[in-house]
Amino acid sequence: MRQRYSFHVDQGGHSVTVNVRSGWITETELLVDGKECAFHRVHGHGSYPLTLGARLAEEPPRPLAVTLDRTGTAEHPLSCVLDFAGTTHPMPENTAR
Repeated sequence: MRQRYSFHVDQGGHSVTVNVRSGWITETELLVDGKECAFHRVHGHGSYPLTLGARLAEEPPRPLAVTLDRTGTAEHPLSCVLDFAGTTHPMPENTAR
């Protein structure tokens, strides 16, 4: 059965979203300001932790990274953390899909 997870945070004037579709093939996408900046695809349920990186379209470009990891709980099996401007920010799961 295919599972879907979505995480979102607004940080530093930018919208950051991570969408995960897991099942036979697991696809993870990183969206910044609504544009896909990184994509990961693997057969199976994926291997975690998984880190995806991007650069903000600013002058000068600023890097950011998101890290997904398993939590070990059935209620919220994945967690997501944004690393931006030298600090980490937990990304809440968007349950209203």
